[in-house]
Amino acid sequence: MKNLKYLILILVGFTAFISCTDEVNEIQQAGNPVLEMENQFSNVHFGDMLPFSATVSDEIPLSTLTAILYFGDEEVERTTIRTKENGEYSGVIEIPFHKDIPDGTATLEFILVNTTLKRITKTFDVPITRAQYPYLILVTEDASYPMLPTGQAHEYAATEAFPSTDLPAYIKTPALDEKGSEIVFGWDAGAVTEGTATNIPFVSPVAGTFAVTFNTLTYTAAPFFEILLNGEKMHMVDKENYQLDVELTQGQDITIEGLENIADWWIDADYLTKKENGLYTFVPITGKYRISANLKLNYFRVEVLSGNSVASLNADGTGAIWVIGDNVGKPSLTDNYLGWNTDKALCMAPIGAKKYQLTLVGGKNISLDGINFKFFHQKGWGGEFGSAAISTSSEIVFIGDGTNGRDNGNLGLVSGVTLEEDATYVFTIDVSAGIQQAVLTVTKQ
Repeated sequence: MKNLKYLILILVGFTAFISCTDEVNEIQQAGNPVLEMENQFSNVHFGDMLPFSATVSDEIPLSTLTAILYFGDEEVERTTIRTKENGEYSGVIEIPFHKDIPDGTATLEFILVNTTLKRITKTFDVPITRAQYPYLILVTEDASYPMLPTGQAHEYAATEAFPSTDLPAYIKTPALDEKGSEIVFGWDAGAVTEGTATNIPFVSPVAGTFAVTFNTLTYTAAPFFEILLNGEKMHMVDKENYQLDVELTQGQDITIEGLENIADWWIDADYLTKKENGLYTFVPITGKYRISANLKLNYFRVEVLSGNSVASLNADGTGAIWVIGDNVGKPSLTDNYLGWNTDKALCMAPIGAKKYQLTLVGGKNISLDGINFKFFHQKGWGGEFGSAAISTSSEIVFIGDGTNGRDNGNLGLVSGVTLEEDATYVFTIDVSAGIQQAVLTVTKQ
C-alpha cells in the first residue's frame, strides 16, 4: 500500500508539471510594438560601418531591436540592441569586405521584439558598391607609397624606383567618409587577404623602377616571382617556397620554367630523372602529388596526396610511407637535416606493387658512421613500423627492438659497417604481404 501511495503522488506531481508547462508554452503575445524608421541608407560601400537609428515604442516593455544584413538569402551580419524603454536608439552594422563580391542590392532587416515576443519587422533594400578609392597606400618597413588608379576596374599601382627587388609590404585603403573604414590587405596561407597586415612578399624580376599593382575586387597582385610546372603556375607559400598539387603519370615529362639557376638545383632521383635542365621524367606510380619548390635550398620536394591532403599508409598497403629521424636529410644533411621534426618528414616514392623507395647518397643525404631513423604510416606521430611489423635480411642495416642498441623500429648500421662516401643506397619497403609484414631491403649501387 505504501508503494502504491508513492506512485499516486508521483503521477499527480507529473500531471501538475505537464499542466504548468502547457501554461508557460501558452503565454499570449501582447502589446503593440511600433518601429519608426526611414530609409537612411545611401552611398554604402563594402567595408562600411553603417549607422542606423530608430524610434521604438510599446504599451508594454520592449526587449530588443535586431538588425540583420542579407546578401541574397544568406545572412552575413547581425547586431542587437537592448530596448527596455520607449525612445530613440542608434547602432552600427558592419558591411563585410571580401574578394570577388560584385556590386548589388542587399537586404537590411530590422526586428523589434517586446517581452512577450511579439514583434514587428521592417526591411530596406540597400545598394552596396565597392569603393572607387582615390588612392591606396603601399606600406613597407621603411616607407609608404601611393598606389593610384590605373584605369582598369578596381586596379591600383605604385611605380617607383624601389630600393630592392624584394619588397615585402602590405596595402591599406583610406576611409572615404565618416562611415567608411580603413581596409588592410596582407598575406595569409599563400594568398592576399583582407584583415591582416602580414607583409605580402612582392618580388620583381627586374631591379630599379617597377610597378606594384593590386586589384581590390579580385585581390590580384603583382609582381611575384613565378615558377611554371608543365605550364601551370605554382602557388607562392612565401617568398622562398612555392607549391602545386597536380596529377602526374608515371614516365611523363615534366617541364620547369622560371628558374634561371635550374642547373644548380638538386634533383631527387626517387621522383625525377633529369633529361636536361628544366626537363625531367616522373619516376613514381601515377597519382596525385604535391610538388614544393624551395628557392633557398634549390630543392623540389615531392609528397603523395590523398585528395587535397598528404597521404597516409592504407590498410591495403597503398598510400604513403614516411621517414622521420636522425642522420638523414634532403637535399643534404648540412642544409636540411631531418631529425625528429615531423614537418620535415620525407615521403618515400611509391614505385608500384605496394613498394616504396628512398634513395640516399653516403655523406650527402645519410651519415656514414651511424643512422637512427624510422618508417611511419603518416607525416607525423601515430602508426609506425616497429620491429614486429617490419623485417630485413640486410647486411648493411638492422632494425631496433629496444634491446639491441636502437629503439623499437629504428634503424642502425650493422656492427662494423660504415657507409661509403658518395655511394648510393636504395632503401625499399615491400608491404605486398600486409602492412604488418613489411620487408626492408637496402641495396648499394
